[in-house]
Amino acid sequence: MRLVPLLLIAALVPAAEIPVEKDGLLRVEGEKFDRQRLEDVRRWVKISADGPASRPQPDLDESHAASASGGAYIEVLPDTRTTHDDKLTHGENFTNEPGKMAVVEYDVEIVNAGRYFVWVRAYSTGTEDNGVHVGLDGTWPESGQRMQWCEGKNAWTWASKQRTAEVHCGEPGLIWLDIETPGRHTVMFSMREDGFEIDSWELAKDSEHRPQP
Repeated sequence: MRLVPLLLIAALVPAAEIPVEKDGLLRVEGEKFDRQRLEDVRRWVKISADGPASRPQPDLDESHAASASGGAYIEVLPDTRTTHDDKLTHGENFTNEPGKMAVVEYDVEIVNAGRYFVWVRAYSTGTEDNGVHVGLDGTWPESGQRMQWCEGKNAWTWASKQRTAEVHCGEPGLIWLDIETPGRHTVMFSMREDGFEIDSWELAKDSEHRPQP
């Protein structure tokens, strides 16, 4: 019996499906992440319509999987701060420093290098579950910090705004990642406020781009 070389066998095994940017646009479902880390205090949890009913508690809001694209999303849990009156504990239910807590990572393939504006479809029910950070390849640029949602409460809402000292609800056009070379890259999201929910996210080279539902 002829033996097939191991290298040939490996070549016959299809690689894991990696989202590929096309014509300056890339959309990825939130629940299709590759890995997560720094999850000892808070972690991203997949919530789906057909998944288990139990999840880390407390989680004061109900599942929003029925209205999520693909019937699933991810949420930073447990969620102990949903309103301004709830106790804020740095390093537990809030961190203004990106990359310090609950980091979720996505491997992607970029064909066209350049500046990409980041959009996220998020669900916010309270005043303190509406912020997240985004980074690239292990770095957390200022242009990816403090993504913020104030509008579109109690619904899945696309936004790309950065919280600033002048505008707490976020200024549009300030959230981007500069991808200098084509090829494999890793897009990362890290917790700013617990209870934050991601349905899907997009990278777009066009500064005028607006995601479709």
